[in-house]
Amino acid sequence: MPKLFHPAEITGILPPLVTPLAEDESIDERALRAAARFMLRQGVHGLVVGGSSGEGFNLSTDELRRLTATVAEEMDGTRPLIAGVIANSTRDAIEKARAVADLGVSALQLTPVHYIYRTDEEEMIRHFREVYDAAGVPIIVYNVIPWNYLSPKLILRMMREEPGVIGVKQSAGDLKMLADLLLEAGPNDRIYAAIDALLYPSMSLGAHGVISMLASAAPRQCLEMWNAVQAGDTARAQVLHRRMLRLWNAIFADNRIATAKYALSLQGMEVGTCRRPTKPATPAQQAAIRAAVEALQDETVEEAA
Repeated sequence: MPKLFHPAEITGILPPLVTPLAEDESIDERALRAAARFMLRQGVHGLVVGGSSGEGFNLSTDELRRLTATVAEEMDGTRPLIAGVIANSTRDAIEKARAVADLGVSALQLTPVHYIYRTDEEEMIRHFREVYDAAGVPIIVYNVIPWNYLSPKLILRMMREEPGVIGVKQSAGDLKMLADLLLEAGPNDRIYAAIDALLYPSMSLGAHGVISMLASAAPRQCLEMWNAVQAGDTARAQVLHRRMLRLWNAIFADNRIATAKYALSLQGMEVGTCRRPTKPATPAQQAAIRAAVEALQDETVEEAA
């Protein structure tokens, strides 16, 4: 039986793993295993598979199961594994959740439905409840859909009333929403930061962990910033924040799955391609990312606070 982690143990830097794809856009299992090992060597506290950075919205149920099973084998129960479930209906979300439920995942990262229609609050609650009831795996609400953001009030209600909802990954670029969640969260609620440009202030506010593309693109530095914040080393944390913000500014684009993969390739990870129509990083993007990665890794560069 794979080791499962208590929600209180799902904390720290939890990068969403990119999914290495071969030229035919199939999952490259050899590269996937190497990518998981690369992340684990950086010292991260856990991993997420099938999230947005991992092209989870493009994965079939069978692919998500294979992806999760492969990474679970590499992790071998040493750290928490979270599986992303990105689906447009409760039925499809249940199918994906059940497909990974027996693979040693400690939580699901589940989006609201996300096509063009907004679900009312009671149906939204029912959506998360039914997925939990069907799969039996604790749920982290992935609050990322721009036209279907869940309010702090609704998220707090779900964490209090729904035993299957243990936390939220707050991806909306609004630090006030994150602050309100942290202000009102109970002792067992888990609030994860995913506002890439504002990871340092998110950590400083008391976020229980980070699940973000930038944590995937710069895992070692993100972990170092986490440790600096926990130790009260404000000066070091601010230096890392500025370096990582420059990288995020270089990565952030409509094709940011490809730009994040390029940043990782510069650090020695084999990342493969992306599924069409996501285009590769352009030469101009590559140059900006290369400069940001070099600055991120150059410990001789000092930045004034």
